[in-house]
Amino acid sequence: MRASVEQNITATKQKYLSALVGKDIPAKLEQQLDEMDWSYLKLIHQKEQKRGTFAPLGAMEIPEIEEKKTGFTKVGMDAIRNTKVGAVLLAGGQGTRLGFDKAKGMFNIGVTKELYIFEQLIANLKKVTTAANAWVPLYIMTSDKNDAQTREFFAEHDYFGYDLEYIRFFVQEMVPAVDFDGNVLMESEDSLAMSPNGNGGWFKSLVKAGLDKDIKAKGIEWLNVFAVDNVLQQIADPVFIGATIASGCVSGAKVVRKTNPYERVGALCLEDGKPSIVEYYELTPEMAEAVNENGSLLYGFGVILNYLFRLDKLLEIESKQLPLHIVEKKVPYLDENGVLQKPETPNAYKFETLILDMIYMMDNCLSFEVVREKEFAPVKNATGVDSVESARELLQKNHIVI
Repeated sequence: MRASVEQNITATKQKYLSALVGKDIPAKLEQQLDEMDWSYLKLIHQKEQKRGTFAPLGAMEIPEIEEKKTGFTKVGMDAIRNTKVGAVLLAGGQGTRLGFDKAKGMFNIGVTKELYIFEQLIANLKKVTTAANAWVPLYIMTSDKNDAQTREFFAEHDYFGYDLEYIRFFVQEMVPAVDFDGNVLMESEDSLAMSPNGNGGWFKSLVKAGLDKDIKAKGIEWLNVFAVDNVLQQIADPVFIGATIASGCVSGAKVVRKTNPYERVGALCLEDGKPSIVEYYELTPEMAEAVNENGSLLYGFGVILNYLFRLDKLLEIESKQLPLHIVEKKVPYLDENGVLQKPETPNAYKFETLILDMIYMMDNCLSFEVVREKEFAPVKNATGVDSVESARELLQKNHIVI
């Protein structure tokens, strides 16, 4: 008979704590055990995430944006010049799928010269800071695995010309992986098998690092959050900022038109009447292929992980627990004999929070369409779709020398 969840929690916790009694516990492991939220184990038998009722959500489309661009730009530039806007770069990922064992932002996307992903993103941001003649505070989220190398890399390259006074680094919180019976896995003799807590954990991690004090001291009211792997990502875009502020919305999301009904991107939508994101694999064929009167897809705007959040709303939801999504992964671990095992099939659960749940906790969200070829060049694979190859091609199309 399967033990109750509470018994599993107690037994697992006691197993590790009692096994360490009288031993010289490595400081790293002691800290991990002390900080671990054992209640996560309650969720391992509740892997199905219940979603609400979906409905389409339109977008502010490019023609309207172009028509109102001058006014939006003024509002956005005023906010930037008055230090009302900060930017948050989510850079905790590794370049594993690119055959690169360092932080993904350190990958050289250049062909005839060195051009690192970090370098290109900073260049994108500097276009705005140069035009505004004002720096945008930049908060860079790293991970345990790449924090030191990321800081060293930025320092080695003189922060790619960005003013160090406006850069802060912080580390994403990590959570332990457990096997399918709820046992915490060990990665090494001095560490649990840990993994990042998902892209929804960025604000809690920022607050844990004490950077909310820095944000408040600077008078920042909006945070633009963006991912490291899109080299055409336009950051602190004054038009986007201005449109969101002018709309009265408390959040905004940049979107692109999907290339086909089944493109593997999340679609901005309504869920039980609130802004949300439906993942591509959650769309039924009927939803994916549904069109409106002009023939365009009802769920046709895909998110590109470029969001704008009003700070007071972030602080309001910070104390609330985001839903934990449980995924099955291949996790290397030490067996009972202390031998490192590298499984070829999923052997463990990882716990992740997702930024889509932060959108759902907002009162509203402006869906803001951007030109795909100018703002969406994700680097997820070595070749093929959303790859190094396709990103290089798009950079060249945008007259960026690589």
